[in-house]
Amino acid sequence: MAERRAVGIGQVFASRKMAVILLLGFASGLPLYLTTKDLQAWMTLENVDLKTIGYVSLLSWPYTFKFLWSPLVDAFPIPFLGRRRGWLIATQVGLLLAIGWMGTHDPRTALHLVAVNAIAIAFFSATQDIAFDAYKIDVLREEERGAGAALGVLGYRAALIVVGGLGFIMADHVGWQWVYVMMAALMVLGIIGTLLAPEPKRVVAQPSLGQAIVFPFVDFWRRAGVYAVPILLFIVLYKLGDAALNNMSTSFLLKNGFTQTDIGTVQGVIGLAATIVGVVAGGAAQARIGLVRSLWIFGLLQSLVNASYYFLALHPGNRPLMFSAVVLENFFQGTGTAALVAYMMSLSTPRFSATQYALLSSFYGFGRDFLAAPAGKLAESTGWPSFFLLTLAMAVPGLLLLPIVAPWNGAHPRAAIADVDADETVGGRGETEDIAGGPRP
Repeated sequence: MAERRAVGIGQVFASRKMAVILLLGFASGLPLYLTTKDLQAWMTLENVDLKTIGYVSLLSWPYTFKFLWSPLVDAFPIPFLGRRRGWLIATQVGLLLAIGWMGTHDPRTALHLVAVNAIAIAFFSATQDIAFDAYKIDVLREEERGAGAALGVLGYRAALIVVGGLGFIMADHVGWQWVYVMMAALMVLGIIGTLLAPEPKRVVAQPSLGQAIVFPFVDFWRRAGVYAVPILLFIVLYKLGDAALNNMSTSFLLKNGFTQTDIGTVQGVIGLAATIVGVVAGGAAQARIGLVRSLWIFGLLQSLVNASYYFLALHPGNRPLMFSAVVLENFFQGTGTAALVAYMMSLSTPRFSATQYALLSSFYGFGRDFLAAPAGKLAESTGWPSFFLLTLAMAVPGLLLLPIVAPWNGAHPRAAIADVDADETVGGRGETEDIAGGPRP
C-alpha cells in the first residue's frame, strides 16, 4: 500500500489514463462555447440586442438539470465498451451530428431553430459530462485526483480556446456556419479517447434504478450532515464572479474596439499557453499543498482576474491590457476550476459517481448558467466598468464559505470520502457495499 501510494508527480501525469482524460476533457469542453461565447458573437454580429444575448446562457439548462437523468447512467450501462465508455461514445456521436446541424442555420431568419439546436447540443454535452465525470471518479485513485482534475481541465480549456480562439479567426474568413461544421469534426478526438480509455480497476456493484435515484442523495446528506447546505451553496457561488465575466466578455471585447481575429489570436495562442502553464502548475501545487489550500489560494486568485477587465473597460481598445486580461483569465480561472473539480470528485461515492457528481456539478451549473444569466442586462444598465466591479463582488460570498466547508488547516474538505482500493470494493465490500451502513471512515 505505502509503495503504491508513493508515486511521483511525473509518473502520475505520464500514465495512459491521464492521456485519455486529456482527450476526453477536450471533448467535454468543445460544445460549451458553441452554445455560449461563439453563439453570442454570432448573434452580436447579427445585431441581436444585448439583453437577448445575455439570456443565451439559459439555453444551457441541461447542464443544470442533468442530475434528473444521471441515475440512468449509473443504472443502465449501454451494452458495449463498459459501464461508462458506452455512454461516452453514444453522446459523442450525438454531439458530432448536433454541432454539424447548427452549421445549417441562420440566426437572422431562424433564431428559434438555433435555440432548439443549442439545447440539443447542451443535452448531449451534459450527458457526456455525466459519463466522463463518473469515469474519472472510477478510474482515479485518491492521490491521482489532483492531476486527473488538472488534465481534464487542461483538455477542457484547450477545447474552449480552440473554439473561442481558432473559431473566431475562422469566422472572419469562412463564417460561423462553416465554423460549426469544422468543430463538429473535432469530436472525433473524443471518440478516439473513449476507444483508448482503460477500464477502471475498481469494481463496484451495479445499482438498480431505484437505488441509483435514492441512495446517492441519502449517502451525501448522511456524510455531509449540517454541512450539506453550505457545501451546495459553496459549489454554486465559488465561480459565480468569473461566470458573470465569461457570460459577457466576448460581447464586451467586440463592442470595445477588437475584431474577431484579435480575440481569436490572443485566446488561441497566448491563452492556450497560459492555460497549459496554469493547469500544470495548479495540478502540481494541488499535489503538494493539498486540495483544501488549493481551494483557498486559487479561489482568491481567480476572483482577482476580473479586475483586469475593469481596467480594460476604462481604456477600451488597449491591446496590452486586453492581452494581460486574457492571459490572467486563462491561467487563474483554469486553476480555480481544477480545484473545484477535484473537490466535487472528493465528495462522490464510486458506486453512484454519475448521479452524485452530476448533482454537485448541476449546482455549479446553476450558478454559471442561471445566476449569471442577467449579466447582459446588468452590463447594459450599469456600463462596463461598474459591471466588472460587480463581478468582483460576486466572488466574495463563495470565498466566505471556505472556512466552513474546507477549513484552512483541515486535511480534507468536509464530507470528502477516502480512496477505496480496487480489491476492497470487489464483491461489494468497503464504502460501496451498503449505503444504509454509510461510507467507510
